[in-house]
Amino acid sequence: MNRAKAERQKSIDVEAAREIRQEEETFQSKAIKLGCCFVGLQGSYVTWGFIQEKVMTQRYDTGMFPSTVFLVCANRTLALVVAGLLSLYKSNVLRQPGPRAPFYQFSPCSFSNIMSSWAQYECLKYVSFPTQTLFKSSKVIPVMLVGKFFHKKNYPLIEYIEAIGITAGVALFMLTEKAKKEHASGVEGDTVLGILILCVYVFCDSFTSQWQDRVYKTYRVDQYQMMFGVNFFSLLFTSMNLLWTGEMGLSLAFLAANPAALANVLTLSLTSATGQLFIFYTIKKFGPIVFTIMMTTRQMLSLTVSCVVFGHKLGGGAVLGTCVVFGVLFYRTKRKYDAAAARA
Repeated sequence: MNRAKAERQKSIDVEAAREIRQEEETFQSKAIKLGCCFVGLQGSYVTWGFIQEKVMTQRYDTGMFPSTVFLVCANRTLALVVAGLLSLYKSNVLRQPGPRAPFYQFSPCSFSNIMSSWAQYECLKYVSFPTQTLFKSSKVIPVMLVGKFFHKKNYPLIEYIEAIGITAGVALFMLTEKAKKEHASGVEGDTVLGILILCVYVFCDSFTSQWQDRVYKTYRVDQYQMMFGVNFFSLLFTSMNLLWTGEMGLSLAFLAANPAALANVLTLSLTSATGQLFIFYTIKKFGPIVFTIMMTTRQMLSLTVSCVVFGHKLGGGAVLGTCVVFGVLFYRTKRKYDAAAARA
């Protein structure tokens, strides 16, 4: 009897040890995946931001790059191919066709996505990359405005306080940078035009996310179908514009004459496509809060790389404004994480 009892206890101990090893392997596996997502997102989008600034602000052998719309079109072409291949793989190999939305439902957010992408490139002709980065970080404000007025959403008081804090930080940064530009060059119009273009970016980007959220909830599509539908219409709209204006031929001729520009455009397209894939996987695997932390970190890294490589100098007021904005963003993320943990 004692021997049988000892054998049972040994079996229990072995099983318990196996379960502990499996839990450790699961933790290690998740940690590795999280690390890969972090490196993938940072690598894709920090590189994308660096090349974006280089293409829009640096002179090539035959001059400046001639068309912002062409850059958007190139990015959407590769993204469309990747999304199409992934959708085919999921439906034909994994046998997971999933629900589908009417195709025209992707066109409104596609158009707003084109406009936000165009504005993101075009504004770099008139504002510095740090200004662009910080302004983009404040898009929580237009997201709240769009949600409030278009979808009748209500937000708690703390979110309005956070929005005011972000606005104050951006205003401090912008006033410092604006005063510096006026003092150095006397150019005010370009700065104002750049801010207006940035406003186009944040509004269109906010509309894009709100409309995509509506399509997700109404039709239950997956991320690859969304990626394919949006990029299909984006490629259609941008190609029509390029052919109508003649910028397609002009841009192709420019790329033929400037191999460095061709390499930069290909890098932009590649990092844009891989970045989208890492976004979808990170949100699905680890949730939107972890993703937000990663993207906030990415914005700080992009700003640092830009200042070091391109020689942007930030005054004390600009640095303080930057700290206020990112401080509020990290507090906002921590607050949401704590709320999610409390619900769980």
